[in-house]
Amino acid sequence: MKGIVFTEFLEMVEETFGLEVTEQIIEESSLPSEGIYTSVGTYDFNEMVSLLTNLSKTVDIPANKLLHTFGLYLFDSLGRAHPDIIQSYKSPLALLMSIEDHIHVHVKKLYPDAELPTFTIVEKTDNSLSMIYNSSRGLYCLAQGLMEKCFIHFNGSARISYELLKEDGTQVKFDILQHG
Repeated sequence: MKGIVFTEFLEMVEETFGLEVTEQIIEESSLPSEGIYTSVGTYDFNEMVSLLTNLSKTVDIPANKLLHTFGLYLFDSLGRAHPDIIQSYKSPLALLMSIEDHIHVHVKKLYPDAELPTFTIVEKTDNSLSMIYNSSRGLYCLAQGLMEKCFIHFNGSARISYELLKEDGTQVKFDILQHG
């Protein structure tokens, strides 16, 4: 997993729960990296699982809720790091429809070894979108947070619902209905 995900996650933890909690979850996680990340490095996904699990225990918030919150946070961070990508879209649905053929292509140029989820569009209209999320990591709550923040960024709103196609969250159908 790319280091930027780790650095942004730990920044969110520190901003939300404080430095003490951040240090505590790093210590409790027994990380091969010792919790020292660079945004361009690549780290074992299990380190994120460990950090998230320990944060969930420490703050008594379910891991999926924390992942959703992180998705909301991460959208802004990625937007600051790559403003040209987001600025090239005029609407949240246009951005979401371009995840595979533009955004992930750009990410792969920057980080050739990045393991990205796939999003397959199964239906689209002028104000709705249905797509299938596939990822061995099952971080669909993170994806949902990113999608929700995308609408907020564009001063829009939407109802985003999902259906687990595989119980472990590795395949999820998202239905997005834009309001207004």
